[in-house]
Amino acid sequence: MPSKSSCDNTDVCARSALDRRQALVVGLGAVATAVWGRPSSAQGVRSDRDRAELTCVVTPDQTEGPYFVDEHLNRSDIRSDPSDGSVRPGLPLNLLINVTGIAGCRPLAGAIVDIWHCDASGAYSDVGEPRFKTPGSRFLRGYQVTDQSGSVRFATIYPGSYPGRAVHIHFKIRARSNTAEAVELTSQLYFDDAITDRVHQHAPYSQRPRARTRNEQDGIFQDGGRDLALALSASAQGYDGRFKVGLKLPS
Repeated sequence: MPSKSSCDNTDVCARSALDRRQALVVGLGAVATAVWGRPSSAQGVRSDRDRAELTCVVTPDQTEGPYFVDEHLNRSDIRSDPSDGSVRPGLPLNLLINVTGIAGCRPLAGAIVDIWHCDASGAYSDVGEPRFKTPGSRFLRGYQVTDQSGSVRFATIYPGSYPGRAVHIHFKIRARSNTAEAVELTSQLYFDDAITDRVHQHAPYSQRPRARTRNEQDGIFQDGGRDLALALSASAQGYDGRFKVGLKLPS
């Protein structure tokens, strides 16, 4: 697998040929809620019940984009940069991803789940391009292997934004079926715009104010993004995000 995608830096790349489809750490939950706000019931964030109903439905695939780097970083907390120990500032986000094979709706253990996303300023690690030059850094990247419940957990931050794209997290799942055939799903997770509006009013996100692309203005989101919305709930320090992936495995 190549270490980087050959797509251009607009993150609007050719669709996959596969089948279509958070700098505040506060000790008091009340303070976090007052500053950052609780999730709204705005369209785009699915309830736990809605998400459970999608468990056995194939999750839409979306473009890998130009910033995937296969760093082989097996870690749950992806906020730090292994090259210098620095920690990326932002509102804490605890992310739980559960992977299920749609045949029989069974949890899928042993699958490799990579995630990567931009920091509060909109920059990705280990990339060189006109907007940012970060070669050698590896912040906000990592993978975990699903446990017997099909789950992985990541400690990260609420993503920032950059021109042309709605706020999102990339993920890639690599697994093997009972026939040992390799299966790969690459897609993206999205955030409720009303929550992002509140989060991005505060530092470090507000230090680079600019017009932000909203979900419905993002052409990639429009292709299955409603089914890729994170279920978010306020935590003592930031937010908890949950998403269930339905993966189609060869029989």
